[in-house]
Amino acid sequence: MRKRRKIITVSTAVAAAATLPLLMSPVVSAAVLEDDDESSRMTRLYAPPPDRDSYRQVARLAWRGDFRDSAGLLSMVRTPQAVWYGDETPEQVERLVRRTTRSADWQGRLPVLALYNVPGRDCGSYSSGGADSLAEYEAWIDAVAAGIGDREVLIILEPDSLALLPSDCADASNAAQTAVEQQTVIEEQTTADGQTTAGEQTAADGQSAADGQPAADGQPAAQEQPAAEESPTELPPLPDPGASTAPPTGSAAPGTGQEAAQTPGQQLPDALPATSETPAPKPPEVQEPAALEPSASQTPAPEPSTEQPGTLPELPPLPTPDPVTPEAGNSVDPDELDTPVVEDPETAARYSEINYAVDVLTALGQTSVYLDAGHAGWHSVSSIVPRLIKAGIDRATGFALNVSHYQTDPDSTWYGRLISSCLAYADEGGDPEKCADQSWSRRHARRWLRAHAPDDPAGMKHYVTDTSRNGQGPWTPRDRHIDAQSWCNPPGRGLGRRPTTHTGDALMDAALWVKTPGESDGRCLRGTDGPLDPVRGTVNPEAGEWFPDQALELVRYADPAVKVFRRTAGR
Repeated sequence: MRKRRKIITVSTAVAAAATLPLLMSPVVSAAVLEDDDESSRMTRLYAPPPDRDSYRQVARLAWRGDFRDSAGLLSMVRTPQAVWYGDETPEQVERLVRRTTRSADWQGRLPVLALYNVPGRDCGSYSSGGADSLAEYEAWIDAVAAGIGDREVLIILEPDSLALLPSDCADASNAAQTAVEQQTVIEEQTTADGQTTAGEQTAADGQSAADGQPAADGQPAAQEQPAAEESPTELPPLPDPGASTAPPTGSAAPGTGQEAAQTPGQQLPDALPATSETPAPKPPEVQEPAALEPSASQTPAPEPSTEQPGTLPELPPLPTPDPVTPEAGNSVDPDELDTPVVEDPETAARYSEINYAVDVLTALGQTSVYLDAGHAGWHSVSSIVPRLIKAGIDRATGFALNVSHYQTDPDSTWYGRLISSCLAYADEGGDPEKCADQSWSRRHARRWLRAHAPDDPAGMKHYVTDTSRNGQGPWTPRDRHIDAQSWCNPPGRGLGRRPTTHTGDALMDAALWVKTPGESDGRCLRGTDGPLDPVRGTVNPEAGEWFPDQALELVRYADPAVKVFRRTAGR
C-alpha cells in the first residue's frame, strides 16, 4: 500500500513539474485563449486536439524561459485546423470521424476534414499509400459518410488527386538518368530573345520530369504563333511581355508529401505589339525582376493557346464529366471532345473514385465538398478546369486551392476567380482553352472576365484556400544546382491568415488551415543521397511527424503575427 502511494505521489510531482511553467507564465496563459477571440466566435471552426509532440515542445520552451515562443506555439496548435484521415480501415475511419464530428457538434463548431486515401496518391512519394482498389476506396468513403451522418461538415476531398493524376506520375518515372544531359540541351538551344523552339520544349518537359515535375495534363506543345488575320477582333492585343510575367511556381503538396513539383501553365508570346495603356498594378508574383531565372522547381509560365482570346464562337454544350476511355476499334473525333481523352486505366479510375466520393458525401445534406485544384503556380486555368469538370465539380460545393502550399493570398484569390469564371463559361458551352489564364496581364484578363464571367457570384462555383503556411509566400532557393523541392519543408516560412469563413470575397467561402502547421513534409533529400536535408543541414522527420524547427519558424515568421498577449477590455 505504501509503495502504491509512493508511486502516485511521484507521478503527481512529475506532472505538476511539467505543467508548472505553463501555469505560472502569464504569456502562455494568455495564448491559451487566443483562438477564442471575436474572429473565432464568428467563424465557429473546430480546433482538434493538438499533437502530443507539440505540447512537449511547448513545455520544453517554457521550462527554459522562452515564454514568447512557447505561447506562440501553443496558440498555433490550438487554432482551428483540418483533421486528416487516410490509411485507416473502414471500421476505424467511421469511428474516428464520428468522434470528431460529434465533438464539433457539441461545441457548436464546424469541423474541416481532409480525406486523403485515394489509390496511388502522391505518385508513390513521401506520402504514398491510400486504398488498394476502387472497391476498397468506395467502402472507405461509405464509412466516412456513415461517421458524418447528418452533422455539418466541410470536406477537402483528396488533396493533389486532380492536380497530380496518375498520368502525370508516368512522365517522372524514367527521366532521372538524363536530367543533366537535357539541361545542357536546354541551355544550348535557348535563343537570344528568351523564346524556345519546339525541340527545347521537349527537352524542358524531360527536365521537368527528371526533377519530379510531371507535365500538366492536357498542356499543349510548343506551336507557331497564329497568323495576323487570326488576331482577336473585340479585345485589344496582348501587351508586350515586359508588362506581365508568369506567377512563380510554389511548392508542390508539402504535407501531402507530393514529390512531383508543378509545371505552371503558359508563356506569353514575345512578338506582340506593345500598348500605350498603363498596365494595372501587378500582384507580388509578377513584380519579380525579369532577369531572375526560375529555380529547379519553378518553370516558365504555361504556353498560351494557339488562338489568342478574342471573339469566341458559340460551342455546343460540354459532354458529361464522367471519365471516358475509348474502346478499341471505335474512332473518336478529337474535335468533339472538350478535354483530353483519358487513355490509361489508372487515371480513369481516379476520376471514378472522386466522382463516387462527391456523390456519396454531398448526398448527406449538410456536407460541403471541395475538390482539389492545385495552386496558382502549378496548372494553368485551361488545364485544371477540364479535370474539375470530369471529377464532378458540377455536383460539388466548389474547389480547394493551395492545400499544403505557400502561394500568397492575392495569387490564390485571383486564380480562384479565374477558375470559377472558366467553369461558368464552360457550363454555358464555352471552351476552357479560351479562358483567361493567370499568366495573362491583369488588364487583359479583366477584359475577358467582363465579357464572359457571370455577374452573379451565386451562380458560380466557390472555393476555399489553405493559409496555414503562406505568410511569407513561396520559397526561392539560392542554390540553383540542387533539386530544390521547394514544397518540402522550405525554410523561413510563416503562418498565414487565421482561419475564417468571413473572407470579404463573394466567391471565397473560407480561409482555412488545411495542412497541419508544424508537421513535416518528408525527408527532403533534394536530389542527394541523404540522409541530411542539404538546405537545413538536418535529418527531417518523416512526412506527418512533428517538426520542431519548422514549427518555430512558422510562429516567428507568421504574417499576421501571432498574438501572445490578451488585450484588456476597452484598450
